[in-house]
Amino acid sequence: MIDVKICGITRVEDALAAEEAGAAAIGFVFARSPRRISPDEAAAISARLGPGMVRVGVFADAVREEILSVAREAGLDVVQLHGSETPEFAEGLGLPVIKTFRADGPEVLDRIRGFGCARFLLDAPARPPDRAGSVTVDSAIAAAASRLGEMVLAGGLFGGNVAAMIEAARPAAVDASSGLESKPGKKDPILIRRFIEEVRRCECRMKGDISAPTGAGLFRRLSSRR
Repeated sequence: MIDVKICGITRVEDALAAEEAGAAAIGFVFARSPRRISPDEAAAISARLGPGMVRVGVFADAVREEILSVAREAGLDVVQLHGSETPEFAEGLGLPVIKTFRADGPEVLDRIRGFGCARFLLDAPARPPDRAGSVTVDSAIAAAASRLGEMVLAGGLFGGNVAAMIEAARPAAVDASSGLESKPGKKDPILIRRFIEEVRRCECRMKGDISAPTGAGLFRRLSSRR
């Protein structure tokens, strides 16, 4: 099964819309971002959700004590690391971790191998300042990366392109944020629902394909290890 994570949640109504539409996980951003949220705000949103929703906290080069403190206050199940964290740092957190790698070229494959992680998030390269709109991961790089472990595919995904990216890369999960917004930090429930419907339709088309992700979803398996 391909899990869906809706990231950059800042409002309870957006979290509830994600839950109602069938998302497996939501993401709270505690790193520098227009979607940054405080631990107490995240805790208040988290309290409104059912136990089946996986709460993911996004950090970048935060110290261990900060991550653990926020995880306790906000009720996080999984930590997502977006900075220059080492394998030793990730291991020392004692929490389920997903390390993020930017697909800025084929060399990202060596970085993933070098980190030695069983699961990771592959994000799009930063958008050049002279280019409008979002940027997605190169599908050939994503397909190669998916053979290195359980991959969460992110970066510029929305209802109009997620099926093609899934079919090309075979990720274990997909992660969307800005492509589901009416403005930064404000999700559109119609876009959330369409995104998840497209993922499920794509899964149905892939039934019987031996390379298609099957079994329990990545995020729920991760959270059950706590």
